[in-house]
Amino acid sequence: MENLSYGALAALLGLASGGILGLSARLGNFCTLGALEMAAYGGDQRRLRLWGIVLAVAITGTFLGVSLGQITLGETFYHQLAWNPLASIAGGLIFGYGMALAGNCGFGALVRFGGGDLRSLVVVVVMGVFGFITLSGPLAPLRIALFPQEAAAGEQGLSAFVEGLIGLPPLVTALAVSAAFLAWALGYGPLRRQPGEMAWGVVAGAAVGLALWGTSWLNRESFGEVGVEGLSFTAPVGRTLMYLMTSTAGGLNFSVGAVMGVMGGALAGSLWRGMFRWEACEDPRELGRQVGGAALMGVGGVLALGCSVGQGVSAFATLAWSAPVTLAAIAAGALVGLRRLIGVAAE
Repeated sequence: MENLSYGALAALLGLASGGILGLSARLGNFCTLGALEMAAYGGDQRRLRLWGIVLAVAITGTFLGVSLGQITLGETFYHQLAWNPLASIAGGLIFGYGMALAGNCGFGALVRFGGGDLRSLVVVVVMGVFGFITLSGPLAPLRIALFPQEAAAGEQGLSAFVEGLIGLPPLVTALAVSAAFLAWALGYGPLRRQPGEMAWGVVAGAAVGLALWGTSWLNRESFGEVGVEGLSFTAPVGRTLMYLMTSTAGGLNFSVGAVMGVMGGALAGSLWRGMFRWEACEDPRELGRQVGGAALMGVGGVLALGCSVGQGVSAFATLAWSAPVTLAAIAAGALVGLRRLIGVAAE
């Protein structure tokens, strides 16, 4: 381990935390679009309420790290950049609508590809490419003009706001929010009767906390060479594609490890449960819809500074202002997209 570069150590951490998250998604049914679809049209809120457990564990773990001096929220880009509400709303809506068209978010596509779904590989590649087109390619000037990014003056989020307002320690605020999420999750009887799903929800939340704890340690050890990162799957997918094409030029980092880890964890879960199946698209119209949705996810995820996992879980774990707004916008966009797809199917 002493001979490994900090980039390689970050990649190993990403591989571990991403692998845990991918395994929990495959075995515990942790999926953004699936949760929304089942709740809105299937009358079953189990997968939606599972988010309460994931968030409760992620928030608690993160702020335990903060209270012990192991995590510095100000080093995460969720708090380094001033929050732009319009970017969160617009990016979230675009991402959510694209997610519905593609049939999965970026994270979900990685999980499904780990289970043998070749359609998801197309979604992943297109999303990664369009993410970088928006981040640093031809669409970057338009993005910057419409949604400028500025450095934040300090930590921005619920815990910092409450501490400044009434002096309440951040951990107390975090525990209160976690308790509310946990009560919301466990208040649904059908979920309580699924201990396996709840256990995997705990594992998923712990994976998010592990990423923040680990990258914080590497950030200190490397004197800032490694940034403090949470698990996210829009721009990191593009970075992974770049690494796979230009690895001799360097670029091994946490993002690459996390993306590969999710696929590896999903593959392990699929093989464990005997769920691995090669699948391909037989309908050109379906493939076109998925490609279009993936492109929208790439654009929206970069505008919102994260996907359903990056903002919806990792940023939420830090109680950043952007997290609930972006997650709500993603959900709204996805529901509009699902409604459109159901209407088309009924015609």
